[in-house]
Amino acid sequence: MMINKRLIGTVSESRKYVAGNVAFQWCSLAANIAMMTAITSMLASLQAKTADMGSILAAVVVAVIAVIIRLICTIGASHMGYLSSRAVKKNLRERIYGKLLRLGASYNEQVKTSEVVQVAVEGVDQLETYFGAYLPQFFYAMLAPLTLFVYLSFVSVPSAVVLLVCVPLIPISIAAVQTWAKKLLSKYWGQYTALGDTFLENLQGLTTLKIYQTDGFKNEEMNRESEKFRKITMKVLTMQLNSITIMDLIAYGGAALGVIMAATQFRAGKVTLAGSLLIILLAADFFIPMRQLGSFFHIAMNGMAASDKIFRLLDLPEPERKTVKVTKDYSIACDCLRFAYQEKREILHGVSMEFREGSFTSIVGESGCGKSTVAAILMGRNKGYSGSVKIGGVELRDIDEASLMENITYISHQSYLFKGTVRDNLLMGKPDASDGELWETLERVKLADFMKSENGLDTFLAEKASNLSGGQCQRLALARALLHDSPVYIFDESTSNIDVESENDIMREIHSLAKSKHGKKTVILISHRLANVIDSDNIYVMEEGNIAESGKHKELLAKGGTYSELWNVQQNLENYGKGGAVQ
Repeated sequence: MMINKRLIGTVSESRKYVAGNVAFQWCSLAANIAMMTAITSMLASLQAKTADMGSILAAVVVAVIAVIIRLICTIGASHMGYLSSRAVKKNLRERIYGKLLRLGASYNEQVKTSEVVQVAVEGVDQLETYFGAYLPQFFYAMLAPLTLFVYLSFVSVPSAVVLLVCVPLIPISIAAVQTWAKKLLSKYWGQYTALGDTFLENLQGLTTLKIYQTDGFKNEEMNRESEKFRKITMKVLTMQLNSITIMDLIAYGGAALGVIMAATQFRAGKVTLAGSLLIILLAADFFIPMRQLGSFFHIAMNGMAASDKIFRLLDLPEPERKTVKVTKDYSIACDCLRFAYQEKREILHGVSMEFREGSFTSIVGESGCGKSTVAAILMGRNKGYSGSVKIGGVELRDIDEASLMENITYISHQSYLFKGTVRDNLLMGKPDASDGELWETLERVKLADFMKSENGLDTFLAEKASNLSGGQCQRLALARALLHDSPVYIFDESTSNIDVESENDIMREIHSLAKSKHGKKTVILISHRLANVIDSDNIYVMEEGNIAESGKHKELLAKGGTYSELWNVQQNLENYGKGGAVQ
C-alpha cells in the first residue's frame, strides 16, 4: 500500500535512513513494554501487599532507563527522518536539474517552466515527508502490532488475538478511500500547476498589464483559477477529515475492545491483575502506529501525485546525444528553412540565408516577420524545423549542444543577469579570467567608471540586476559575452529599450567585433533600427516569414523595395523637425 518501488529505487540512499528510523522506533516500543511490565508488576504487588522497597526501587529504575532510552530513540528517529529527507531533496532536485540539462536549450518545448519550478520545489517537499515520515511509519506500523502480539500472547492469547485482528481494519479503511483520493489529488495537482502557471505569467507581465490597464481582466482570470483551486482543496480536506474520523473510531474502538477483553479475562480468572493492567496499558500501542500511518496517508498520496509529475518530467524523451563538434569553419548556411510553433501556422516559409565566416550580417524586418525565430533555431532552442541549417558544412541537428554553445554566443535585449556580484556574472563568460581582464572588458563597454564609483567588481546586483538601468544591464551583458570570446555572435535586438548613448556604445563594440584584434568574428545582428545595420556586409530583409530582398545598404536603397520603404519611414520619424531624412 502506497509503496512506489521506482520512487524508492530512485532515492536508494534513503533506505538505510528509513531502516534506522524504524529500528529506533522499535527500540522505543521495546523500552515502553519493559516500563509497562515493571509498573504493572509493581502495582500488582502493591495490591497484594507483597511489595518491598527493593521491588519498588527496581521498577522506578526500569522506568527511568526506559524513559531515557525512549528519549534517545525519539531523537534518533527524528535525525534519521531528517537525513532521509535531505537525501531525497538533494537526489531528486539534482535529477530534475540534470534532466533539464540533457533536454537542452529547447526544454520548454516539452514542459512549462512554471511546472518545473513547482515539481522541483513543492513536489519534492511533499516527497520529503513521504520518505521522512510515511515510509518509516509504514514499516513500523507493520512491526509494532506483531511485536506486541507475540509479547501479550504470553499473558493472554485471546486478548492478543482480538487486538491483532482489529488492527488491519485501519488500513482497510484507508484502502477504501485510496482510489477516490488518488483521482482527487491528481486533479488537485493539475489545478495547482495551472494556477501557478497563470500566477507566474501575470506576475512577469504585471507592468504591461498596468500600462494597458488590463490588470482587472487578468485579476478576474486569476480569481476563477483560484476558485477552482479552492474547491478542489476543500474536497481534499473533506476527504481527509472523513477518513481521519473513521480511523479514530476504529483505533479507539479497538483499544476499548482490548480493555473489555482484559477486564473479562481478569474477572474469569484467566489472567492476573498485572497481566490485565498490562493489556490495558499496551492496547492503545497496537493501534497508535497504524493510526499515525493513517494521518500520513494523505501526505503520502499528495507525494505520490507529485511523484507522478516528477517522473513525467524525468521520462520526457531526450534528444539523441550528438558527438559532432563545430569545426574550425564558422560559416553558417540556412537552406529552405521552415518552422512552425503551431501546426498549420508556419512562421518561416523556406528561408535561405548565408552567414560567411568573419562577416557582419544583419537581419531586419517588421515585428513578427520571423527574425528572432531564425536566431532561436541557430541557438538550438527551436528544434522542430525542416530544411537545412549547416555550420561549417555540418548539419545543426548533428552538432553537440555543448559545442554549439561554446562557439556561438547569443545576446538579446533580455539577457539574464543573476543575483550576485558583477564579478560572479562576468566570470560566467570566462571562469578563469583575471580581475585585469574583467576591468579591460568593462572599459570596452564603457562601464568601468560607473563600477569604480560603486563597489568595483564586488558591486552587488539584485535579482535580474534591477538596481541597474536598462543601458547598464545591456552593457554588462555585452561585457560577459565579450569575455566568452566565441567565433560567432548573435545579437537579437540587443539595443532595444535603452538610452541612445548606451545604444551607440554597444553598436560600436558590435561593429568592431567582425574586425576585432582578438580574431575576426562572425557577427549576426537582428535589429528593428536600420541605422544600426548600415555597415553590414550583407542585409537580409524579412517579410512575413520570407526573404524579401538582400544586399548591402546602398544596394537595397537603390532597389526602392521593402528595405527602402522601412528606411524612409524610420528616417522621417528620427529626423522629424531636423530637416528631413538622411540617405
